[in-house]
Amino acid sequence: MGDLDVPLEQEMGKEEPVCDPESMGSEDMLFMLYTSGSTGTPKGLVHTQAGYLLYAAVTHKLVFDHQPGDVFGCVADIGWITGHSYVVYGPLCNGATSVLFESTPVYPDAGRYWETVQRLRINQFYGAPTAVRLLLKYGDSWVKKYDRSSLRTLGSVGEPINHEAWEWLHKVVGDSRCTVVDTWWQTETGGICIAPRPSEEGAEILPGMAMRPFFGIIPVLMDEKGNIVEGGNVSGALCLSQAWPGMARTIYGDHQRFVNAYFKAYPGYYFTGDGAHRTKGGYYQITGRMDDVINISGHRLGTAEIEDAMADHPAVPESAVIGYPHDIKGEAAFAFIVLKDNAGDADVVVKELKAAVASKIAKYAVPNEILVVKRLPKTRSGKVMRRLLRKIILGGDLGDTTTLEDPSIITEILSAYQKHRGKQAASK
Repeated sequence: MGDLDVPLEQEMGKEEPVCDPESMGSEDMLFMLYTSGSTGTPKGLVHTQAGYLLYAAVTHKLVFDHQPGDVFGCVADIGWITGHSYVVYGPLCNGATSVLFESTPVYPDAGRYWETVQRLRINQFYGAPTAVRLLLKYGDSWVKKYDRSSLRTLGSVGEPINHEAWEWLHKVVGDSRCTVVDTWWQTETGGICIAPRPSEEGAEILPGMAMRPFFGIIPVLMDEKGNIVEGGNVSGALCLSQAWPGMARTIYGDHQRFVNAYFKAYPGYYFTGDGAHRTKGGYYQITGRMDDVINISGHRLGTAEIEDAMADHPAVPESAVIGYPHDIKGEAAFAFIVLKDNAGDADVVVKELKAAVASKIAKYAVPNEILVVKRLPKTRSGKVMRRLLRKIILGGDLGDTTTLEDPSIITEILSAYQKHRGKQAASK
C-alpha cells in the first residue's frame, strides 16, 4: 500500500451507519446531469428538490399503472436521466421494487432481458428502441424461451420507436396483451411529458406514437415564423406553453445559455428542439430533432422519416440518416445501416432500401449514399450520435466524444467510409 492509499473499509468503520436527514429548500439543487451532447456541447442541467421528485413519482405511477407490490424494471443506465427518474426517484418514492440492470441486453446472450423478467417477475419493463431493434436481429426464440406472464406494461424511451420495433415489442414480447407506452421527454423535462397513458380505460394506443400530453403539459406547434399552428394533421416545432414541476431550472454556471437554448427561439414558450405532428384526433407524434431536418431540392423532411421507411426491411435492424451539402440538390441524405447476420448480399439490400424510400416517401428522399457499418455510435443511454456521423462525412474535428458507449466505433466507421470512398473513386 502506498502513502496515498486509504483502506476503504477502515475509514467506513469510523463513521456512523445512520445520519440525520438534512432539511432542504424546495428549490435547492438536487442534482446536475449533463446532456449526451448528441447535438452539441454537453450542458449541465440543474434539477431541484421538490418539483423533480413530485413529477418523477406522479408520472411513474400513472404512465406505467404502478400498483402496490409491483416490480418495476427500467433497464436504463442509472447515470442517464431515465435511470435517475425511473430507476431511483419515481419508483422508490412510490414504494416500488426497482430493478437495477447493468451491462448490455445481449450478454451473456440475447435472452438476458427476458430471463430477468421471468426470474424477478417484473410487471413493467422500460427500455430504449435501440435495444429493441438490436434484439430484433436475434429473432423471437430468445423471447419466447422465458415466461413473461408477469408483464403488464411495456415502455419505450429515448427516441421515436419505429413501427417494426413497436409491433415486435407488442406482439412478441407482450403477447399482444400488454399496454405499450411510447414515452416522450427529455433530460430537461425531468419526467415523461407525452405518453399514451394515463387515459380512459380502453382508450386506443397508436403504434409508434407518444399521443397524449401528461397532466399540466400543454404542447403547441410553431411554424417557421414563430406562429402557433392550429388544428389537426399539422406539423411544427414542438413547444410547451407553461411550466411544470419537473423542468430543469438552469444550466450550471451559464443561465444565459439556458435562456438562449430553450426560450429564445419562441419567446414565452419552452422550445424542445424536436419536431412533432398532431393528428386530426389531437394526438402527437414526435418526428425527430429539428436540427435533423434536411432540405432536398426544396423538400423539407426529417431524417427520422427516411429511417422509418427503411426500418421495415427485415435485414435492417438499425439505421441513421444525416444530411450533407449537395451541389445540385442543396442537401442530400446519407444513410448508415446495420445489417443482420443473415442479411445476404449487401448490395441487394441497399437497392431494396432505396426502392422502399422511393415508394413510401418519394424519389427525392432516396439517400444518395448508403453505407453498411457494423455498429452505430451511441451514447450509454442508447441515443445515436448523428452529430458525429455528420462530422465523419464532412470532415473536421469530431468534438466531444466522451459520452460514447464505445469510442472505437468511430474508428470502425471511418475505416468503412474510407473504403466506400475508395470504391466510388475507382468506379469513376
